[in-house]
Order: sequence, then C-alpha cells, then structure tokens
Amino acid sequence: MQKIFVTGISTGVGKTVASAIITEALQADYWKPIQSGDLDQTDSDTVKNLISNDRTNILPSSYELTAAMSPHAAAEIDGVKIDRFHINEPTTDKNLVIEGAGGLLVPLNDEDTMFDIIMPEYKVVVVSKHYLGSINHTLLTIGWLQNKGYDVSVLFNGKENPQTERIILHKTGVPLIGRIDEEPRLDKTVVARYAGEFKHLLESL
Repeated sequence: MQKIFVTGISTGVGKTVASAIITEALQADYWKPIQSGDLDQTDSDTVKNLISNDRTNILPSSYELTAAMSPHAAAEIDGVKIDRFHINEPTTDKNLVIEGAGGLLVPLNDEDTMFDIIMPEYKVVVVSKHYLGSINHTLLTIGWLQNKGYDVSVLFNGKENPQTERIILHKTGVPLIGRIDEEPRLDKTVVARYAGEFKHLLESL
C-alpha cells in the first residue's frame, strides 16, 4: 500500500486541494497529523467535502490547535508542546495520504520540524505554486528531500508558467504528476476530474 506525504513550498499553495485529489484518485484514507487554525472547518473537513468515493476514512489529527500559525507558535498559545513521538501513524489497510502543515521545515517545537515526521517509506509529493521566489522555494524543498533519500514528485498548482515549470523539472529530475489549473470553483466534480487525470501517475509512484 502507498503512503504519500503531501508538502508544499510554502503555506497557501494548495496542499489540501492536492491532498483531496490524491485521496480521491487512490481511494485512500486521509490523515492530517497537525491541524492549526479554524477547528470548525479543518483541512480534514475540506477533504471530506471534496471527495466522492465512499471508501476513504478521514482519520483524526494527533494535534488540533486553534491559532492559524506555525505549529510551534499555535501550540504555545494553546499551552501545548508538540511531541513528535506522540504523532503516531494510524493503522489502515488502504493507501494513506498524509498532509503536512505549512512547508517542510516549519517548526513543531524548539527541536523538531515537519520534516521529522516524514517516515523513510513515505513517497513525497511537493505542491508548488508560481509566485516571485517560488523557483527557489521549490528547488530548496525538493533538493532537501532528495538529499535525505526520499522519493519525490511535484504537482503544480495555479496558472501555467512553462518557463518556471521547465527549469524546476530540469534541475530536479523529479516526476511531474500534473497541474491543478486556476478553477472558478472547486467541488467534488472538479476534484474527481483531476483524480481521473492523475490516477495512473499516482498509482505508479
């Protein structure tokens, strides 16, 4: 069974939509280990509302924090210290999609970062969105993961930028899963369409 960790080059680049598409494509279970922000409408809720299949289980987060901030800062506000050894991967007999919080080196506490909960057997999908500086952020993120020995793919989100995408793929050599275009709305139908487009590539990771 596949275990795919979805990270981004920054916050707000589309990790949750990408996670919903991957979850739908693989009819996987979904797990967000650390949720920070609006607990009335979490990323887990968003994924649940965007998928169509009836096989996916939305698994409970290890930490739910109220402030929309870096996990270490949100935890401090809530009077909690995140212990990465208390972030235990849930048991499932299905494929598993794990969505990170923020970028790869977002701190969990004074010692650990999001990277420290990515297990060696995970495949990693990096979500990249085009903005000034995004090439640097994408190359740094993918390069870090490659240097640590991870199997990495990239998924672009947003309006096409051929020059940016070409240089990222050329310099990293990672497989391209595809691109999520700027959609006027995101709903189950749109997610199912992308899931169908990406299914073959995701199954072959």
